[in-house]
Amino acid sequence: FVFETFPELGFIDKAIENAGENGFVITQFAINQFGYSSAGFSARKLIEEAGKNSYIDACGFNCGVGPGHMKKLVQSLINRNDKYFAVLPNAGYPQVVSGRMVFDDNNAAYFSQIMHDLAEDGADIIGGCCGTTPEYIRQMVLKTADVVHKKNASIEEEITEKKTANDVSFYKGKEGRKLIAVELAPPLGIDDEKIMDAAFLMKESGVDVLTFPDSPSGRTRADSILMAEKVSRETGMCVMPHICCRDKNAIAMRSQLLGAHINDINNFLVITGDPIPSVVRASVKSVFNFDSVGLMNIISDMNQEQFAGEPVIYGGAINQGRVNFKVELERVKKKMEAGATFFMTQPVFSDEDIDRLRQIKEQTGARILCGIMPFVSLRNATFMKNEMTGINVTDEILSRYRADMSKEEGEETGIQIAREIIAKTTDFVDGYYFSFPFNRVHMLKKIIGKNNQ
Repeated sequence: FVFETFPELGFIDKAIENAGENGFVITQFAINQFGYSSAGFSARKLIEEAGKNSYIDACGFNCGVGPGHMKKLVQSLINRNDKYFAVLPNAGYPQVVSGRMVFDDNNAAYFSQIMHDLAEDGADIIGGCCGTTPEYIRQMVLKTADVVHKKNASIEEEITEKKTANDVSFYKGKEGRKLIAVELAPPLGIDDEKIMDAAFLMKESGVDVLTFPDSPSGRTRADSILMAEKVSRETGMCVMPHICCRDKNAIAMRSQLLGAHINDINNFLVITGDPIPSVVRASVKSVFNFDSVGLMNIISDMNQEQFAGEPVIYGGAINQGRVNFKVELERVKKKMEAGATFFMTQPVFSDEDIDRLRQIKEQTGARILCGIMPFVSLRNATFMKNEMTGINVTDEILSRYRADMSKEEGEETGIQIAREIIAKTTDFVDGYYFSFPFNRVHMLKKIIGKNNQ
């Protein structure tokens, strides 16, 4: 049985299991010239996963790229596991002629030489995919006739000098006390005075990390990574941009992560992202090539390849208000399996929210930063209750605000509620994640100072 041109094993796990009980199973993946499948998995990751599957007898790659790129991408993967290794590249790259994709058919000699080299390197199964003809196969057979095939009897582990990875996490060395994260929303325009003033104030307040949302609710704001880079450069603070899956494909995501790492941005909150507002969906399209777990897997691959010396630190979100709590609990576990080392929750307002977070902590041991959003007025609280999904604002919270409250009274009520939530959660959470309405970050000192955090 041959399963070919797949982007990941998840699509064919069950089929492979059924076929593998009675036959020889060859599983082939398709990657691009950068070494990634359309699902965002690296060639190395795909071969590693195939190597763990006892039903697969041979694994490798077909389609996607020409012979030159294929050779460069897979040479280091041959003999990586105990499976037979298959390599079937395209003849090259097609061009569009009269609306049809057409391959040149005059490079059979070049193709056969590349396949000869791959056979010498240890490829067990060689062949051709799109654009190859019987002539390609004939020349390949002749060219490889003298190859003495060498297949390792046992897997040789790569012996490389492993350097100790540099820990750049925002929580490094801060065990034994509560972590404090504050969200600062990038501006809707080009005026960044308010966010920069807020950042400097948070530095004076001893905040551990500043986070920057990635155009939440589908409303365009300044880029979260670029905003984080400026704040980090000018304040010296640890920063954490959010990255969501709504607006970029796998290529753009990797490009963004590379650029961020070059600029010493190493901590991220990875989220799936809010949908685009219905009013603009006709002209603005979501991407969603993958969800937050898929993006975490991409970052995990990059940590083993590009960022091995200084891995990116990333975490996920917890929606403790999800109707089906069991689904959310399983999502947390999947994110941890994908490498998430911390979690930030939706704002907490109810005892039910707190009980659910306690269950997550007990069942997973996850590092949790509890979401705190101090409302500043009845109007603010009412809006969040009725128009923001995922935030469980109770009637009891609303009843503590009055329409005729002064600005100071509204803020004081929000501060008091925040202190109460902290008191109820301090025995099990690892820190707090503050988001202040209307950039009123000055409230932080009154909250954490009271609790001696």
